[in-house]
Amino acid sequence: MQNRPALNRRPLPRQTEITNTRRIIVMVALAIGGFAIGTTEFVSMGLLSLIADDFAIAEDQAGHIITAYALGVVVGAPLITSLTGLVPRRRLLLILMLAFTIGNGLSVFADNYVLLMISRFIAGLPHGAYFSVAGLSAASMAPPGQRGRAIAFVGMGLSIATVIGVPAAQALGQGFGWSWAYALVAVLGLTTIAALWFLMPHMTEMKPTDTRTELGALGRSQVWLTLGIGTVGFGGMFAVYTYISWTMTERAGLDPNWIWLVLMIYGVGSVAGNWFGGRLADRNLEFGILFALIMIALVLTGFYFSSVNALIGTINFGLVGFFGAALIPSLQIRLMDVAGRAQTLAAALNHSALNLANAAGAALGGVVIAAGYSYSAPALVGTGLSIMAILIWIPAYLLRRRAKAMRAPSKR
Repeated sequence: MQNRPALNRRPLPRQTEITNTRRIIVMVALAIGGFAIGTTEFVSMGLLSLIADDFAIAEDQAGHIITAYALGVVVGAPLITSLTGLVPRRRLLLILMLAFTIGNGLSVFADNYVLLMISRFIAGLPHGAYFSVAGLSAASMAPPGQRGRAIAFVGMGLSIATVIGVPAAQALGQGFGWSWAYALVAVLGLTTIAALWFLMPHMTEMKPTDTRTELGALGRSQVWLTLGIGTVGFGGMFAVYTYISWTMTERAGLDPNWIWLVLMIYGVGSVAGNWFGGRLADRNLEFGILFALIMIALVLTGFYFSSVNALIGTINFGLVGFFGAALIPSLQIRLMDVAGRAQTLAAALNHSALNLANAAGAALGGVVIAAGYSYSAPALVGTGLSIMAILIWIPAYLLRRRAKAMRAPSKR
C-alpha cells in the first residue's frame, strides 16, 4: 500500500531567514491589524446617537462605551504584556488579534446596553499589547538604523484608519445599522489573523522574559519620565479633537455637513506625520521629541487664533495631527531603549499613556468650556500641556545623557 503524502503546511522560517520583501509584507499584515484597531477605536464616537436610539438611552450614557473601550486598553496593556513574556511573539500576536475579533464580534450581536459595554471592554483589552508586540516585532526585523521607520510603518495602519477605515465603517453604520460598523472591524480582524498565520515568521531574536523582568520597567525612572512626556504632551491634542465639531461650527461657522472633511484632513496629517516621525526618530531621537513638542505647542496656539476661519482652521487642525503623530515613533523607541529587557510592557504602557491623555485632555477642555470660555480655548490648554511636557523632557534628557557618560569608558 502506497503511503500518501501528508498535507502539512510548509514550516515557517525564522525572522533571520526571510527576505526583505517578505519582511515588508509581514509589516503590512501587522499594519492591517492596526488599521482594524484604529477603526474600532474612533468609529464609536460617530455612532453614539444611533446606539442611544436603539437602546433608548441618553447619548451621554451611550458615550460610556467609549470609556469602556479605553478602560480595556488601560487595564489590558500592562496586564497582558507583563504576564505573557514567555509566550512566543508570533503566537501572542495571533491570540491578541483573536481576542480583538471576538470582542468586536460580540459587539455586532449585542442586543442590550450591558452586553455592548462588556464587548467594548473586551475589544479594548488587546489594543495596547498588540501595538506593543507588533511594533517591537517590526523593529526586531528591521535593518540597522531603521527601527523608527519600522515602528512608524506598523503605526501607519492606525493613522490610515482615521482617513479610510472610520469613514467607511461610519457609512456602514449609518446606512445599515451601527452593528455593521463593528462587523467590518471583525472582518478586518479575521483578515489579520489569516495573514499573520501564513506569513509571520518565528521571532527567534526576541528573547522571552518573565513577569518579574517585565515589571522591572516600573522601577526605571526613565520609563516613567517618558510616559509622562506622552501623557502630558498628547493631552492638548485630545482637548482640541474632542470639541472640534463645536469649534468649527460655532466659532468658524462651518456647515456641519463638512465636519467629515475636517476630520479627514486631520487623518491625512496624521498619516504624513507618522511617516515623518519614523525618519525623525532614526535621525535624532531626543531632539526629535523636543522638536515635535515645540511644534505641537505652536500649532495649538495657532489653532486658537485661526479657528475663526473655517479654511485656515482646518489646515491648522491638520498640522496638529501631523506633529502629534510625528511624536509617537520617537516616544516608542525611547521607551524601548530605557526599559532594558522589559520592552514589551514599556511599549504597551505608551498606549495606556495615550488613552490617559485622551481622557485628561477631554476633561480639561470641558472644564475650560464650562467656565465660559470659547470652544477654541482648549487649544491654549493644549499649549500649556505641551510646554509642561517639554519641562519633563529636559531632566529626562539630561539624566539619560549623564547616565550614558558614566557608563562610557574613560578616555586616557
